[in-house]
Amino acid sequence: MANDPFVEMVGKTARVDLPLSDFQPVPQLRVAAHEIERPAWPAIDAHAHLDSIPLAELWPILDASGVERIVNISLAKGAELDEAIRRARPAPPERYRLFVLADWTPLARGESVRAITDELERRVEQGARGLKVWKDLGLTARDARGALLRVDDERLAPLFEKAGELQIPVMLHIGDPAAFFQPIDPRNERYEELAAHPEWSFYGPEFPTWEELLDAQERVIARHPRVRFLGAHVGGAAEDLARAAAMLERCPNLALDFSARAAELGRQPRTARAFFLRYADRILFGSDLLPSPAMYRLYYRFLETEDEYFPYPTHESGQGRWRIYGLGLPKDVLKKIYRTNAETWLGW
Repeated sequence: MANDPFVEMVGKTARVDLPLSDFQPVPQLRVAAHEIERPAWPAIDAHAHLDSIPLAELWPILDASGVERIVNISLAKGAELDEAIRRARPAPPERYRLFVLADWTPLARGESVRAITDELERRVEQGARGLKVWKDLGLTARDARGALLRVDDERLAPLFEKAGELQIPVMLHIGDPAAFFQPIDPRNERYEELAAHPEWSFYGPEFPTWEELLDAQERVIARHPRVRFLGAHVGGAAEDLARAAAMLERCPNLALDFSARAAELGRQPRTARAFFLRYADRILFGSDLLPSPAMYRLYYRFLETEDEYFPYPTHESGQGRWRIYGLGLPKDVLKKIYRTNAETWLGW
């Protein structure tokens, strides 16, 4: 740039060593902006993590945001889960539900899956209303021989059957964004996020591929047709809505939430809108972010307006250097996504 004739002409010195993290451009587009303070229908947040939030602080936030009910997907185990359940007891059952995490530790100790199914039954007796299967299954959890536990490991079948017997839904968070399975290099669109959190990378021969995890997830859902499955984060396929649609077509016992994936959906607004319209009965609203009115309002703007090029709701490190576009969904579809689908699929 130092020899650029235009730069020399205007007498400017262009900086060429700007760190990427310091590059925070302010868009100069002048486009319509609509602030949606409350959703078109009182919402049910079907995917939140609330173990660190005092419930007394939660209700004013939800009231100010138009969120009528919420599901706490607890990631606690053992004594920490005991404490989470104790703290949740005063919560009004008409507003709050708790999902508990599948803990694979007994298998690592050489015990059978019976220990996990017994624990699930005990937690349901204590008030849990759903099971969460996290991404450690298929990526990091191992059995007593040190072998990686596969998502579709047949030894786990009794756990899913127990959930069906207890008539509780199973939320699956299998895999992670597609970029997390690619090298952390200049071609990775989520380079900054992965550079800040290299432990989120699952690239390498020790891990299954993104596609292999999605295939295994679908086999599990098909194997247990009496179980209601909820695919967190668009079933792990937010970057490939054709793949997500195929899962829904093949698995009638599956619904999806789009928590923490507005960033992916909002940059493909025409495809995403068609997906939401086609599967309006199978999509649940969820945030997966720390509750706040500002966060929820970004979700409402994404769903309800046709605004262009605005920030997506995200965690502090962000997900990628892009902005999103609103879907402008009709009011009858919004009602299903905000609340009636959750009532159906959660049995609430």
